Amino acid sequence: MSNLYFTEEHNLFRESLRDFLQKEVVPHIDKWEETGHIERFIWKKFGDMGYFGLATPEDYGGLDLDLFYTVIFLEEMQRINSGGFAAAMWAHAYLAMTHLNKEGNHEQKEKYLTPSALGDAIGCLCITEPFGGSDVAGMRTTAVKKGDTYVVNGSKTFITNGVYSDYLIVAAKTSPELGNKGISIFVMDRDTPGISATKLDKLGWRASDTGEIAFDNVKIPASNLMGDEDQGFPYIMQHFALERLIMGVNAHARAEYALEYAKQYMSERTAFGRTINKFQALRHTYADCETQMEICKQFNYYVAKRLDMGDYVVKEATMSKLQSTKMADDVIYQCLQFLGGYGYMEEYPLARMARDSRLGPIGGGTSEILKEIIAKMVIDEKDYKPAT
Repeated sequence: MSNLYFTEEHNLFRESLRDFLQKEVVPHIDKWEETGHIERFIWKKFGDMGYFGLATPEDYGGLDLDLFYTVIFLEEMQRINSGGFAAAMWAHAYLAMTHLNKEGNHEQKEKYLTPSALGDAIGCLCITEPFGGSDVAGMRTTAVKKGDTYVVNGSKTFITNGVYSDYLIVAAKTSPELGNKGISIFVMDRDTPGISATKLDKLGWRASDTGEIAFDNVKIPASNLMGDEDQGFPYIMQHFALERLIMGVNAHARAEYALEYAKQYMSERTAFGRTINKFQALRHTYADCETQMEICKQFNYYVAKRLDMGDYVVKEATMSKLQSTKMADDVIYQCLQFLGGYGYMEEYPLARMARDSRLGPIGGGTSEILKEIIAKMVIDEKDYKPAT
């Protein structure tokens, strides 16, 4: 492992996390993939081990470690071959908890962030809407202020942890006439009257609960507003950089795991009297795949280092997700081909991996949206400023 970015402490953390996942998570994965419900005990174990608090301040139950502990966490989660389980964990720790950490006040952090870090509460981030998709500015959910409360109406969809989470971080329009400049962020408890969720049936990520959530005259205290009113859009855009880098890291990690698996298979599988890793056509295709994976991996490490130093990396994180998720789909498709008919069988890992990987170019901003963001920055010289 590169010592440009990883210290001995990082490597020891990787070893202990890998052992933990093999012992505590892998035996349950097939059951969770089948039921679409990750049992609560594993959330608590993750909290007890400190895995949810890697980037959380110590004052709120976290460890406040550098970003490469998060990179290791993400990479190792891809090696257990359940994109849904991995997504449930990082959507909690790096989507919901990031907003709490950055925009939440002390009272909100004590109520939600600390139990989140300890694995006692599960969060979800609700931005995408049925009519909006990647068009965040086009959201229709509203939060109307009435005295010392807000009344929320609308719906969200494709929300990871959207069914079984304990609290929701919700984006809603407080000043609809201002368009994307009129969005605010709120935290609300799952059991608030008027909130309902429907579980969605998906191609992949089957272990995670992905929900469509309805808000019907949901009344919440005005104190549930996070950060400043009408500042939600810049908050969202700023945190998208981390989310997109996370999805880039996930992509290179699952591609790397697929290549390792395929290499082992090719060294054992024989055809025409020799192992198939001796056939030039397969060797050269494998070399191409390995090259593309390594290029993405090293770029992602570079972006993670920049982000950890405090740089604003919207362009680079967007490039990371755009390129890495396409690469992962291509590499995993090819690795499945290396296995021939066995690659198509559910008892081999490539079938699930191919399904799970396909969400990469869709979630967290589609590739088409990402290309437009990059074009605006490099052609139109648009400068996205950090919000906090």
